[in-house]
Amino acid sequence: MKSVLLIFLDGVGIGKKNPSTNPFFKYPDNFLYEQTGKLPHEGNLRIHKNDTYVFPIDSCMDIEGIPQSGTGQASIFCGINAAKKIGKHFGPFAYSTLIPLIQEKNIFRELKTLNQKTFFANAYPKPFFDYLKSGRKRIGVIAMSYLSAGFRLNTITGVRKGKALSAEITNQKWVERFNYNLPIIKPETAAKRLLQIASSNNFTVFEYFLTDHLGHGRNTEEFENIFFTFDRFMKYLMNHIPEEITMLLCSDHGNIEDLSIKSHTLNPALGMAKGREALRLSSSIKSLYHIKKEIIRILK
Repeated sequence: MKSVLLIFLDGVGIGKKNPSTNPFFKYPDNFLYEQTGKLPHEGNLRIHKNDTYVFPIDSCMDIEGIPQSGTGQASIFCGINAAKKIGKHFGPFAYSTLIPLIQEKNIFRELKTLNQKTFFANAYPKPFFDYLKSGRKRIGVIAMSYLSAGFRLNTITGVRKGKALSAEITNQKWVERFNYNLPIIKPETAAKRLLQIASSNNFTVFEYFLTDHLGHGRNTEEFENIFFTFDRFMKYLMNHIPEEITMLLCSDHGNIEDLSIKSHTLNPALGMAKGREALRLSSSIKSLYHIKKEIIRILK
C-alpha cells in the first residue's frame, strides 16, 4: 500500500548559519545532518543525499507581514493561499471566514472521498474534550479538519494501546500535568509506533508544536530535553521508514531557527522529504499551498 507520513513541525524555518541563535547549528549532530551530511541555512537552502531532500517552502505567500499558524496551516491542509484569501496572515487559530473553507477543502475530507485511509495520530487529553463539550470550538486547523471530515480524535485510550501518540511524544507531560497513569516511553518507541500506524494507512499526520513554543521563549528551562527528544524521534523515523512510505516533514512558518527574537520570522519554512517520492515532493512544493496537491497526486 502506497503511503505518505506527514510530520507537521510547528514554527521551524531555515535560518542563518549561527550557533548562537540557531539551535540546529548549536546542536549540529541532529537528524538533518545525520541524513544529509549538511545543515540547511540561508546560503544553502537545498540539500540532498540519496533519497533524502531538504528544501525551503515559502510561507509568506506574496502577502506582507509575518506568517502565522492559522493561515499557514490552512494553506497546507486545504491547498489554498489562505493568507491571500483574507488579505493578511492570521493566527494562531483559523480566521472566522476561513473555517467553512477548511471544513470543505481539507485533505482528510478529500482523501476520504477517494477511499484513501487517513489517520491523525495525535491524541488529546480529557480537558480538551471537556473544552469542546462546553460549546467552545477554538481549535487548531488540523484537529478542525479531521473532525469536519467525520473522524474522531484520539483519546488517552489510543495512547495506552500504542495506537496514538501524545503531542509531546514521550507521555511525560501528560503524566506530570494530568496525573495520568501512563508509561513514559522513549522517543524511539513513539517513532516505532508511528511507523506501524502509517503502515496501515494511506495518509498519516503527526503534529509537533513544542518547537514553536521554544521559539516564542516558552519552556526555555527544558529546551535541550525538548529539542533532543524530537531529534531522537526523527532519527529513528528516518532510519526505519519502510519502502512503501514516503515521509514529508513541513512547517508553517519560521521561528525556532532564530532565537534572537521571540516572534515568527520571514525565513522559508523547513521542508524535508525521504523515500520513493521525495525528489518529486522537493521539486514540486514551492509554497505551503502546494503540499496538499502533491500528497494527493502521489496517493492517486
